[in-house]
Amino acid sequence: MEKEKTIKKPNIMMYLAKIKWAIALYIFFMLLAGVCDVFYAVIVADVIVYINTYNFLRAIYVLWIVIGICIFQRICWFVVNWLYYKYSNKVMADLNLDLAKQAFKLNSKTYNDHDTGTFVQRIVEDPARIVDSLTNVVDTIMNIITALVIFVYISVLNVWLGLILYAIMIVCFVIEYIRVKVRRKNRADVRRKNDMINSLTTEIVRSEKDIKSLGLEEKLTEVSKERYVSYRQARYKMDMTDMYMWTSRNWLIGIGTIFVLLIGAYLMNITTALLSVETFLIIYTNRGYMWNLVMGVGNLANSFVDIKVSHSRMFSLFDEDEFVTERFGTESIENPVGKIEFKDVSYTFKEYEYKAPEKKPKKFFSKEFFKRPPKFKMEKSLVSENQIFKDLSFEIQPNTTVAFVGKSGSGKSTILNLMSKMYEADSGEVLIDGVNINNLNKETLRKTISLVNQFPYIFDMTIKENLLLAKADATDEEIWDAITKASLKEFVDTLPKGIDTRVGESGIKLSGGQKQRLAIARALLRNSNIIIFDESTSSLDNFAQEEVKKSIDGLKGKSTIIIVAHRLSTIRNVDRIFFLDNGEIVDEGTFEDLFERNEKFKAMFLAENI
Repeated sequence: MEKEKTIKKPNIMMYLAKIKWAIALYIFFMLLAGVCDVFYAVIVADVIVYINTYNFLRAIYVLWIVIGICIFQRICWFVVNWLYYKYSNKVMADLNLDLAKQAFKLNSKTYNDHDTGTFVQRIVEDPARIVDSLTNVVDTIMNIITALVIFVYISVLNVWLGLILYAIMIVCFVIEYIRVKVRRKNRADVRRKNDMINSLTTEIVRSEKDIKSLGLEEKLTEVSKERYVSYRQARYKMDMTDMYMWTSRNWLIGIGTIFVLLIGAYLMNITTALLSVETFLIIYTNRGYMWNLVMGVGNLANSFVDIKVSHSRMFSLFDEDEFVTERFGTESIENPVGKIEFKDVSYTFKEYEYKAPEKKPKKFFSKEFFKRPPKFKMEKSLVSENQIFKDLSFEIQPNTTVAFVGKSGSGKSTILNLMSKMYEADSGEVLIDGVNINNLNKETLRKTISLVNQFPYIFDMTIKENLLLAKADATDEEIWDAITKASLKEFVDTLPKGIDTRVGESGIKLSGGQKQRLAIARALLRNSNIIIFDESTSSLDNFAQEEVKKSIDGLKGKSTIIIVAHRLSTIRNVDRIFFLDNGEIVDEGTFEDLFERNEKFKAMFLAENI
C-alpha cells in the first residue's frame, strides 16, 4: 500500500526558487535605493559644511544632485513595489494550492481530530503572513545595511562618539534578544487561540438557524466570550512584553541621544580639534540611522519569529504523526461488479487531543534561557477509545440491495466509513470484488463507490454545476434523468433559472430535503457499481421519500446498493437486512424474516409506526 505523492520535504525555499530571478531584481533595486540613502546622508552632510563656510553656490549645486538622487530612488522603489505585488501573490497562490491539495489527502479521522480553524488558518492565513514577513526581512536587512554604512561613516568622523554609540547599541541589542526569545513562545500561543476563535465563528455562521431555533444564543455567547478572553489575554501578554522591552530600549536610546549631545558639547568646549561644529552637526543630523539600526534588528527578529511560526504551522499538514493522510494501493479492477466482503474486521474509534507542550519558565540570563529552543511540535494524547467491532464478517453479493439497521451507536455508519475507506480497519480485511480495499488505487476506489451522506455538502454553484462535479461530461439528458430519479424535478421546474440557479454557500438557499435530493442526484449521475446511502432520506417528507425510495428500487440489479436508515419502512423492499446490536450482526434476512422472528427488530418497526 502506497501513500499519495506529497511535496517532498516542503519548505518555503521551494517556492522562492521558482521566482529567483524576480527576487534577485527585487534585492538589486532595494540595494540601489539603499545606496541612494547613503549618498543622500553623505551629500547632505557636505551641504551642511558648505553652508557653515558660507559657500552657498556650492551648496545649491550639491542640492540639485540630491534632487536627482531622490528621483532615482523613487524609481527604484516603484520597481521594488511592482515586483513585490506581482510575485508575492504568485507565491501565496502556489502555497494555498499545495496546502489545499495536501488537505484533500488527509483521511477523515484527521478531520475529526482537528477543528476547522486549524485548517483555515494554515491554508489561507499562514501563507500570507509568511510572504509578508519574508518581504519585511529583505526590507529590514537593506535598512540595516544602510544604517551600518552611515554608522561606520559617523564613527570615522569621531571615534569617541562612535564608541559611545556602539556601547548604547550593544545594550539595546541584548534587550531585543530577550524580547524576541519571549515573543517566540507568546506568538505561537496567540496563533493557536486565534484558530479556536475562527473555528467557533465558522460553526456559528453555518448553524445560525439551529442556534436560533434552540435558543442557544446566550450559551454560545458565553463560549465565544471565553475564547475571546483567552485570545485577548494571550495577545495582551505578548504585546505588554514587547511594550516593556521597547520602552526600556527607547528610554535607553533617548538617554543615549542626550548623552551624545553632552559629550559632543564637551569635546567642542575643550577644542574644536577634537570635534568641529560641522562634524557634530553631521553626527547629530544622522543620529536617526543609529536608532534605526537597533529597531531594524528588533523588527528583523520579529519577522523571523513570524516566519518560523507560520512555516511550522503550514507544513505541519505534511506531518504524518498529526495529520494522517489517506493511503492507497496500486491495484485496479478493470470490470468491477460490486461484491463487498468483511473478513474478521476490528475497529476501535480513538479520540486524540493536540496541544502545545508545556514549558517551564526560564530565568533571564540563565543557561537554559540562552539555549536554542527545541523544534515546536504539538503533543498528541489519547483522550478516549471505544471498540466498535471485533472480528466482524459478512458478505454482500453484487447488484443486490442491502440495509444495515440498529440502534444509534450500534456501528452502522462506521461500517459504511470502512466500506468507502473513510476509516481504516485496525485488523481484518475489507474486500471489493475479492481485492483488499487497502490495495486498490485511488481512481478505482472513487469510481467504484458513491456515498450519499446524511448531511451532504452542496457547493456555492448552480444546480447544474453541482451535478457536473460528479460527471464533468454529463449530457443535459443525463442530468435531467438524475434530477427526476431523485424527486427534484418538480422543485427545479419552479425556479426561474431552473438548473442554472445558484444555491448559495453549503446550499443555504435549499431546504434540508432539497439538499439531500440534490446529493442523491449527484450520486446517481456517477452511476457507480456501489452506491451507499447513509440516512440519505432522513430529511425528506413522506411523499419525496417515497419517490426516492422508488428511484432506489429502480437501481436494483444495476448496482450494489447499501442503505443505512432509521426509518425501517424505507427498506421493506431490500434483498437483505443486517441487524446490528453493540457492534455485532445479531441477525440477517429479508424484512419479513426479521419481522417474524426478531422481537427487537419488530419492536423498532412498531415504535416507528405508532
